[in-house]
Amino acid sequence: MKWMARVFSCTCLLNLIFLEAGCVNAAEPIEGIGPVGEIKELYTDFAFTEGPASDGKGNLYFTDIPNNRINKIDDKGMLTIFLEPSGHCNGLMFNQQGTLFACSMDGSLISINPESKEVTILASEYESKRFNAPNDLVLDKTGGIYFTDPRFRAPDPWPQGVEAVYYRAADGTVTRLIEDRAAPNGVILSPDESKLYVIPSKETTMFVYPVESPGKLGAAAPFCELAQPEDITKRGGGDGLTIDANGNLYITSALGLQVFSPEGTHLGTIELPQQPANATFAGPENKTLHVTARTSFYTVEMQVPGHVFTGKVSE
Repeated sequence: MKWMARVFSCTCLLNLIFLEAGCVNAAEPIEGIGPVGEIKELYTDFAFTEGPASDGKGNLYFTDIPNNRINKIDDKGMLTIFLEPSGHCNGLMFNQQGTLFACSMDGSLISINPESKEVTILASEYESKRFNAPNDLVLDKTGGIYFTDPRFRAPDPWPQGVEAVYYRAADGTVTRLIEDRAAPNGVILSPDESKLYVIPSKETTMFVYPVESPGKLGAAAPFCELAQPEDITKRGGGDGLTIDANGNLYITSALGLQVFSPEGTHLGTIELPQQPANATFAGPENKTLHVTARTSFYTVEMQVPGHVFTGKVSE
């Protein structure tokens, strides 16, 4: 199945989405960004896809949360089950040494050896209480891990009592950094790691925090306002996100992938056949955008490459 990428823009398009950037024809790519060509559905019939991650060797991993699996698409395009049960893993990310890091929604931050599939628990509690349901993560250059812990799949009442963002340092120390966002979900660093972006699912405003040092943040500032669909029942915040080499953010939402410049200017929205949950760049030039969207896994070629996080071993 193939779908044409459609890009929506702002104030001059009747019956479309009103955004902050200049007007872009709905059939045109975002200038200097893409997409290039068609959106391709690679695989479908999953329960709910999330957490796409590249190992840098041509293999793609992604999660199917309700089915409790991590799936793998190898460099030949073959789909297999990599890990089952997975602990209802959600967000995934590799470091440059080839270790896979994951947010287990069963309550822990883990690492996985891709060869042996051995699972190591890196953090499972804060102040002697289990995490709610870790959701998404990003690795920094020092071996630290920022990760979100919102309400989704959490026991009732929430074990932590709040939804929060945490930092696990390379020495294993866990610090709570943020606890005043409504369902903090996606999280990512800027390419120079001077900023941390937090994507709440229950707020329409996305936030950015200056990174004063690894695991220490400055005061929050609004980064951007997500465009909203006309259907009020579908309005809300974002889910996951990825970032390209120029620092542009691709935030998944009810409208598709909303693309913002590093300054928070909306550049356009890439519409997909299903509502996307997360995205990552991969491919030979790192210019292929891989998107998990509900029951399917999609790819589309872009003009700009994605940023690659180095992430040292943090075990």
